Amino acid sequence: MVRFFVSAEELMGEDAFLTGENAQHAKVLRLKAGETVLLCDGEGREALCQITQAEGGQWRLQVMERRKSQSEAAVAVSVYMAYPKGDKLEHVIQKATELGAREIVAFPSARCVSRPDEKSLKKKLERWQKIAAAAAEQSGRGVIPRVVTLGSYREALQRAAQADKALLFYENEQAVTLKMALSADGYESVSLLTGPEGGLEEAEVAQAREAGIQVCTLGKRILRCETAPLCALSAVMYHTGEF
Repeated sequence: MVRFFVSAEELMGEDAFLTGENAQHAKVLRLKAGETVLLCDGEGREALCQITQAEGGQWRLQVMERRKSQSEAAVAVSVYMAYPKGDKLEHVIQKATELGAREIVAFPSARCVSRPDEKSLKKKLERWQKIAAAAAEQSGRGVIPRVVTLGSYREALQRAAQADKALLFYENEQAVTLKMALSADGYESVSLLTGPEGGLEEAEVAQAREAGIQVCTLGKRILRCETAPLCALSAVMYHTGEF
């Protein structure tokens, strides 16, 4: 079913309208009166609607049912990724959205080569959020994940530690596997932290432990910085019954 993201206010009345880019998209799809579409507010609420007018550039819809989004994961997963080089973060944002992440958080660490300044970061953040919105619409999400940028590694640790289960992945960890870290039940939120191309320094890993974050391994092979967060996210979704 075709879905469109609209503001929460646009879902309040008995009728709704498609405007702007949504109207253009509906035109391209050649939607007609009588067809059913789904309107989502991007925050987990949606409305099943029937098109009642599709003429003269006007798209009027009748709201038939309002409900909680049926495509969201039961566990809220936040992906924390140290700034990578190039457009790797864009790839992670897109794929993490498809896989069900609730938010993607970027932060600096000691070995980060990429360190966007405040001016460029503002433009990048707008682009990253658009990538998340497009991926959410394409993959049938009911929530558009937030893309967040933080100013320091310490801030990332403090924020990530607030989740019910916070995990950091380190290639030199051998004792605790991801399967072991996920074995306990009863958590509703998970934070997954990964480093940049050069990995995290030992001192940074020690900081994570001090912050109450579980350090674990993703296996015997070294994964690229853009592969590790998606691998961990997929494993969490599998473990919690989403796949």
